[in-house]
Amino acid sequence: QVQLVESGGGLVQAGGSLRLSCAASGRTFGTYAMAWFRQAPGKEREFVAAISGSAGTLYAESVKGRFIVSRDTAKMTVYLQMLSLIPEDTAVYYCAAGGWGTSRRNWNYWGQGTQITVSS
Repeated sequence: QVQLVESGGGLVQAGGSLRLSCAASGRTFGTYAMAWFRQAPGKEREFVAAISGSAGTLYAESVKGRFIVSRDTAKMTVYLQMLSLIPEDTAVYYCAAGGWGTSRRNWNYWGQGTQITVSS
C-alpha cells in the first residue's frame, strides 16, 4: 500500500513559479513510477508529468519546457517544479503512483490534491 501527501500549492501570479512535493509512504517507493495530474473546475482530470523508477520522464505537451518532474528516492518524495505559470495552469494537482502512461485509469494510488491558482 502506498500513501501520498501533496504540498506546496498556493496562489501565484502569471509568470511565477511554484514547486509541488509529494511525500510517499511504503517500502516499494523506489520501484514505483510517480505522476502528477491536474483537474480544473468543470474539466476532466488530465495528465501532467510522470517519472519512472529509473527517472525516465514523460510530459504533457501543454507543460513541456515549463514543468520539471523529479524524485528523491531517499526522501521518498517526488517534485513538480512549475515555471512560467499561466492562468490555464490553475487546477487541483494530484500525485499518483503505481502505474504508467497518460490515462488516470492506469494509476493505482492517489493523493488528496493541492490547489494551484495562477492569477493574471
